[in-house]
Amino acid sequence: MEGTTGFMTDRVDAGRCQDANVPDTGEAILIVDNDPALRSLLESGLRHDFSRVYSVSNAGEARALAQHFRFDILIADIHLAGETTGLELARELRDIGYFDMEVVFISGNGDLNGAVAALQDDAANLLRKPFPIEQLLAVIKRARHHRRLERENYLLHRGQLPAVERLVGKSEPVKEMWRIINRIAPMPSTVLITGETGTGKELVSRALHDLSGRRGSYVPVNCGAISPELMEGELFGHLKGAFTGAHQAREGLFSHADGGTLLLDEIGEMPLGMQAKLLRVLETRSYRPVGGNREISVNARVIAATNRHLPDEVSAGRFRKDLFYRLNIVELRLPPLRERRSDIPRLARFFMNIFSAELGVPTQELPASDLEQLMRYDWPGNIRELRNVIERSLLLGTPPSNYVSEMDPSEADDEAITSNPSSLDHVERSHILNALRAADGNKTEAARILGVSRKTVGRKLKEWGSACGPKPSA
Repeated sequence: MEGTTGFMTDRVDAGRCQDANVPDTGEAILIVDNDPALRSLLESGLRHDFSRVYSVSNAGEARALAQHFRFDILIADIHLAGETTGLELARELRDIGYFDMEVVFISGNGDLNGAVAALQDDAANLLRKPFPIEQLLAVIKRARHHRRLERENYLLHRGQLPAVERLVGKSEPVKEMWRIINRIAPMPSTVLITGETGTGKELVSRALHDLSGRRGSYVPVNCGAISPELMEGELFGHLKGAFTGAHQAREGLFSHADGGTLLLDEIGEMPLGMQAKLLRVLETRSYRPVGGNREISVNARVIAATNRHLPDEVSAGRFRKDLFYRLNIVELRLPPLRERRSDIPRLARFFMNIFSAELGVPTQELPASDLEQLMRYDWPGNIRELRNVIERSLLLGTPPSNYVSEMDPSEADDEAITSNPSSLDHVERSHILNALRAADGNKTEAARILGVSRKTVGRKLKEWGSACGPKPSA
């Protein structure tokens, strides 16, 4: 067997010192084969397309190399010297954290049983010896494409690939928001998006990704919807056997967002212990899967969003000061709908057109009197609430202004609201309590009616006390 240390060092140095004119894909490739002549041939052929090419003769050397270097593609003979086969080696490497590794198995002419087993392995690609280097490159290209499709399907089944919508509005706050978006979108810096519930924080984060030029996926995750016990595994993934029930290794959302954008929505809901681990990832650009002892580099732009006032959360000890400073490189505050009332008619017509097409019902005309009433309303649920109102009006065939009349029984006039800011709190309180009564006290149903999260309803009730309204249920 070749000397492990000297052999690996030579190959690593050779990979890094290739001609500067050769395109650097940023990917590393590992060849594991008993035949030194074939390894040499593959090394010379692959260095034209890959910046780092490693090669070893058996599974033991491959395991040792995997502890020190990260590689993206494995080319392994099905039958290797020793007890471990190429199939077993690929599965071992995936179990220790090589989640997204592409695998190409190579096989001799008489190796029929191994070839059948390779074809039955998930994500397997098989080449029969001898083969031209062009065929190998074509298989690798096809494997990459298949991997991208797998990631997109995974995100789609999670509901993580929402339809791209346009940010609607021409008010001055929206123009300023677009100015900032266009300026910071191409930059890799972390962005903190703040604003009330329903102001469109996820839509803005998606716009930042779409305009960034990043080729990876856009992966939003709601920190408030994941239990603290599962959050680390969701974000960083886990290895096989990392905890009870971990029957196989699993990629985390950071891995899915590699080369793209990860939105951490409701970042204020993240537990303190997890905040410390996130801070380390942001500083080192690497993470460690649950149960793993090897760092995995990641190139994901992180965007955080919250409807909380994080400086207050820091003062209360619920949010780490160092993480707040690390996230708050650029803050993008989204205005509530009441600060951009001139956009309400345009938004209402925009949603009317969308939902009439989706529901297959005729669109409604919005008379000037109805639009004026919509503009007078303060929309505590912001754009999300307006969207829900328009959808409901089309379903029931009633003007959207009817909803405003029902949900704002105080009928406070504009002058009273302007002269007495506390009346805004009264309107919001009346609005939420009315929704609770309409839902027979069910907070989840009331939140759905309002177009806000259940936690928002619960937090407001806690602020006001439980003396008013029906006793809320789950």
